Amino acid sequence: MSEENQMLNLLIENQDGVTEKQKKILEAAVEIFSEKGYAASSTSEIAKKAGVAEGTIFRHYKTKKDLLFSIVAPTMTKLIAPFIIRDLNKVLDKDYEEFEDFLRAIIANRQAFAKENTNMIKILVQEIPFHPELKEQFTKNIALKVFERLKEVVVHYQKNGQIIELPPESVVRMLGSTIIGYLLARHIMAPEADWNDEKEIENMISFILNGIKK
Repeated sequence: MSEENQMLNLLIENQDGVTEKQKKILEAAVEIFSEKGYAASSTSEIAKKAGVAEGTIFRHYKTKKDLLFSIVAPTMTKLIAPFIIRDLNKVLDKDYEEFEDFLRAIIANRQAFAKENTNMIKILVQEIPFHPELKEQFTKNIALKVFERLKEVVVHYQKNGQIIELPPESVVRMLGSTIIGYLLARHIMAPEADWNDEKEIENMISFILNGIKK
């Protein structure tokens, strides 16, 4: 498995009794789902990629949707949520005197996370909008928790006079849309483009600071 599939490695490690064939099926499914999307993928393709008979997939997973959910649902509830929160806390729990330093750290933190987990992120981005149960899990276990932590950070920098007096919720949404938009473009939508990451990040920081810093 590649280093890029960090969350897949954790998913397999945290499942009891996973056979070698199941590992290969999960690895192949993540690669094909991320490349083609769930709807355009077939279990025959996944079986071929995994080097197993198609019937082997259905011995472990009743349907293609069961296979998708066996990857995404536990990944979100058991791995992504605590992993993201713990990883973000490395930045959120540190007392940066300047908002710009915090901003630079959070972008670097999320950039590293996106590089290490591109395939899993692609699957989540592609499939969450089309599966209400996945969307509910994502909102409950990840989005709301991250949102509340970031609100606390924004309020902190507003109190010490570094961020203009806007509703903290609005500031978090603006920060999130800017940073996540860059990461999606960089790693999901146009990874083959001629990116100058250092310049892009500096431009993004300048854009954010000019908008919300006092």
